[in-house]
Amino acid sequence: MRMGSGTFAACCIAIEVLGVALFLRGFFPAPVRSSSGTEHQAEPPAPEPAAGASSNWTKLPPPLFSKVVIMLIDGLRDDFVFGSKGVKFMPYTTYVVEKGASHSFVAEAKPPTVTMPRIKALMTGSLPGFVDVIRNLNSPSVREDNVLTQARAAGKRIFFYGDDTWVKLFPKHFVEYDGTTSFFVSDYTEVDDNVTRHLDTVLQRGDWDVLILHYLGLDHIGHVSGPGSPLIGRKLREMDSVLMKTHAALLAQEKKTLLPSLLVLCGDHGMSETGGHGGSSTEEVNTPLVLISSAFERKPGDVRRPAHVQQTDLAPTLAVGLGLPIPKHSVGSLLFPVVQGTALREQLRFLHLNTVQLSKLLQENVPSYEKEPGFEQFKMSERLHGNWIRLYLEENNSEVLFNLGIKVRRQYLDALRTLSLSLSRQVMQYDIYSMVMGTVVVLEVLTLLLLSVPQALGSKANLDVPLWSPVPSLLFYLLLLILLAAHVTVCTSAESSCYFCSLPWLAAGGVMALISALLSAVLAALTKLFVDSRRLRTDPGPCPSRWSDVGLLAVLGTVGHALSLGASSFVEEEHQTWYFLVTTLGLALCHEAYSTCFLGGDAEPPGCHRTERGLDSMVPVQGGNPGCDVLELGQTHRRPASLDGPWGRDRWLVLASPWLTLACCRLLRALNPTGVQGAHRPGLGHWLASSDHRAELSVLAALSLLVIFALVQSRCSWASKVALGLGLLGVYCYRAATGSVLFPWQQDNKDISRGVVEARFVYVFVLGILFMGTKDLLKSQVTAAASKVRTRGLWETHSGFILLAALLSRPHNLPVLVSCLAIQAVMAKFIWKPLRHDAVEVTVMHYWFGQAFFYFQGNSNNMATVDVSAGFVGLDTYVAIPAALLTLFATYMGPVLWASHLLNFLSSEAGSGSALSRACFCYALVCSLPASAYIILVTSLRYHLFIWSVFSPKLLYEGTHLLVTAAICVLFTAVDQTHTKP
Repeated sequence: MRMGSGTFAACCIAIEVLGVALFLRGFFPAPVRSSSGTEHQAEPPAPEPAAGASSNWTKLPPPLFSKVVIMLIDGLRDDFVFGSKGVKFMPYTTYVVEKGASHSFVAEAKPPTVTMPRIKALMTGSLPGFVDVIRNLNSPSVREDNVLTQARAAGKRIFFYGDDTWVKLFPKHFVEYDGTTSFFVSDYTEVDDNVTRHLDTVLQRGDWDVLILHYLGLDHIGHVSGPGSPLIGRKLREMDSVLMKTHAALLAQEKKTLLPSLLVLCGDHGMSETGGHGGSSTEEVNTPLVLISSAFERKPGDVRRPAHVQQTDLAPTLAVGLGLPIPKHSVGSLLFPVVQGTALREQLRFLHLNTVQLSKLLQENVPSYEKEPGFEQFKMSERLHGNWIRLYLEENNSEVLFNLGIKVRRQYLDALRTLSLSLSRQVMQYDIYSMVMGTVVVLEVLTLLLLSVPQALGSKANLDVPLWSPVPSLLFYLLLLILLAAHVTVCTSAESSCYFCSLPWLAAGGVMALISALLSAVLAALTKLFVDSRRLRTDPGPCPSRWSDVGLLAVLGTVGHALSLGASSFVEEEHQTWYFLVTTLGLALCHEAYSTCFLGGDAEPPGCHRTERGLDSMVPVQGGNPGCDVLELGQTHRRPASLDGPWGRDRWLVLASPWLTLACCRLLRALNPTGVQGAHRPGLGHWLASSDHRAELSVLAALSLLVIFALVQSRCSWASKVALGLGLLGVYCYRAATGSVLFPWQQDNKDISRGVVEARFVYVFVLGILFMGTKDLLKSQVTAAASKVRTRGLWETHSGFILLAALLSRPHNLPVLVSCLAIQAVMAKFIWKPLRHDAVEVTVMHYWFGQAFFYFQGNSNNMATVDVSAGFVGLDTYVAIPAALLTLFATYMGPVLWASHLLNFLSSEAGSGSALSRACFCYALVCSLPASAYIILVTSLRYHLFIWSVFSPKLLYEGTHLLVTAAICVLFTAVDQTHTKP
């Protein structure tokens, strides 16, 4: 079966997306759970240890607090409370922390630092999986044992107000609730007012036992403006007044109760220096945890510095404080200062219950649990505890009893720390079978692409896929039977749950058939390659081709980048790799331009039919020995006639173009410092985004929009030019409405709004331009001037993407868009056309520049750099699919715009032949290579120290990038089909 190289590449990349999805499902499984069940079941608590006599304490200890209020402030960093901002903007909280009845901690939130998994960690005490980053958009209900389930079973009344993620996670737990969507990040006022408006009534009523308040405004300000925004101070002052009001109401109610109340101030995660979160930087993982209660009265001079604890430690602490069983899946340890004021026997009882729960979880998830240091410490502590109980029952007071009790307490605390650490390391189990099946699919696709290079990039740009010939068909059925037999064996003998085994037989059989078909195609391609190589040895035929500097750099750079992903530092600082490659490419183009303009290039090899380089480079040039028609990618080319003459202007423009590109790239590096080493450094973008430089940002944004219009409008139709101009004006109006830039007549920020009307105004023109481009593409199928109409339609589609990119870009990032368009124009006119680069080299250059501009935007391999606010431009409420698509486009704006320009450039060249097919194949190959290599590397490094903080976020980025590439390849194939249609 013959297939065009573009169609073949699009099919391969789509199959690879399925393989990567299967691998991700195996790499990010659900955490291990207690074998005693996931639903809440009443189990008798562990009895108090006894030595020689039965214990008289077999029930849970009574609760320590009558009421608990959890005030969770989304995005609250530890320095917002314990640092200079806390002193300035949260005076009451600072007083309570430093001199009041409280215990303060810095709670570490494990990656991923997004809301949904952090709430699960706070309530269950377990470590959610990294795949919860994706589930964060549509939170499923929590099935694990948790504090709220235990409280509800104990008859306690729970009230909730705030982020509706809680309502989705715990749908039947709240007696009264009012949820607010957490994804509309442009709103930082109403989301909090909706919580605070209930406070006065609820605090006076007192008909509740647990009150949860989740404030979203601080996190939304961070997403939109960053932690340096003046709005942060106002919001912290507002939160301080809410805490003061709540604390005063609790103290007033304690006069009517026997037990004190507990007020918990905490954050689910912090925020990075850019305002995002999701990664593992110190600013994202360190959150404040302040426990306030009259039971924690301190003596004069008692200085309590915030100790570092884990966020999962709150779950067992709340359970003990409310007199509830500790959640079964919790890996946290009791915050001992909370129970330090109780009697020694009660302290040991609390610690014993916590260590018993952790030891059970260790036994159920670690086969060699008896060899674990924490388990040995637990057994020793339990024996000492039994001896202490015996002495306690015999004589109630003695110095020996007290000293032994202190020793037992210290032993329990050591055992808790060790057990919690061991479980945190063991809490994840990889689904190896699903990972292997996904890896096999990915590697088969990559191998098939590599073996297809000679045919796919040949003169006809198509290849034979021998799936239906007798031998491959027989091999396919044989492999399918073997794989099905292996699947049955693995799934029936697997001790743990496996996602791939849980699939329906039809779906699993389809994957097996796909693997068998790919393997058959690979073996057929290998056979053909072996036969062709033997034929060449007997009949050498054409002379060997030569690689140009750019062609050699493209191969070495792509392979080198894929290999560099095996080091954590190269993953964290991947932007440096792309900056280096783009800079090296610029220097190589400088050398090539100099050689072409002044040295004239090398002579052609004698006796060989030379393949003329250029977009129609696959047409052989006649002359010389017959039968020497050879595809020579990157071969030394003739000197372009347009550059002849000693002082031709074009010659100097060709020489200057690479240097102009290098200068632009160097300036862009200073705009948005990124990566682990550079994210904290103030860049030009931070300076522009600050409120003190709004006038400068306004001028820069206006000039950038004017330059964008000048660069884009020349190839548009009259109607598209008008729509583009009005759309860019609407972009500035939108940013002025949101307060990012100023109008000349605007003197203050009183008119700041969400800019919904202005953004929708721009969306109308984006859709209009895309509609006109699509109309021209369809019209090109029936008109006589098909090439001209198609070229205009593609450019108008490209213009629609540019207008959308301008709308979604932050104002200080508009120069990035301007530089992108300028480099594209310069390279197309003065590099690719005059120097006659072939389709493969042009495609690789577009891919490299697309990757570099991904990082010029300020992105990194950290989840915190995803600009979530872009997904809500023009929306007045959260709508999942538009928000996800807008966020995806805003994140991968650079690669998408460069791929769109590649499509326009190749289609606009007369006689481009099958350049689009070759470009599609090349684009799929250069994207597939690093994705496949990274899957192998991350599998081998799955027990690496930085697997969750460094390698896992990059794996999600690679999967998403592969999905974007699949969409690009489908677009290329569709345009190519219309281009070649008679």
